[in-house]
Amino acid sequence: QVQLVESGGGLVQAGDSLRVSCAASGLTFSSYVMGWFRQAPGKEREFVASLTRGGATKYYADSVKGRFTISRDNAKNTVYLQMNSLNSEDTAVYYCAARMSALPTTARGTYDYWGQGTQVTVSS
Repeated sequence: QVQLVESGGGLVQAGDSLRVSCAASGLTFSSYVMGWFRQAPGKEREFVASLTRGGATKYYADSVKGRFTISRDNAKNTVYLQMNSLNSEDTAVYYCAARMSALPTTARGTYDYWGQGTQVTVSS
């Protein structure tokens, strides 16, 4: 049974940093592209970042480019999202997702497994 479990969310102030993590089990982690998505209240779930199986190539949404960094540790079956210079527009539930492919995508429908999400709230 595949499980993706996010952690590390919380309440921070504008300008602060936060790192969220996603621990995977029940799959061969290094065979999966990993991604982060987020969903704010009343909005659709949107792409944030993704990276290739080895972690060498990374993709970001324009809204987070230069502020967020995605990384992975295949030995720990974990993917991370380091978020810097947070602002109120980053407030959302953050979800990690896994895709059995060599090619990262931004489309949420192309991911095979999802975590339950972790809330990130940025106060201004």
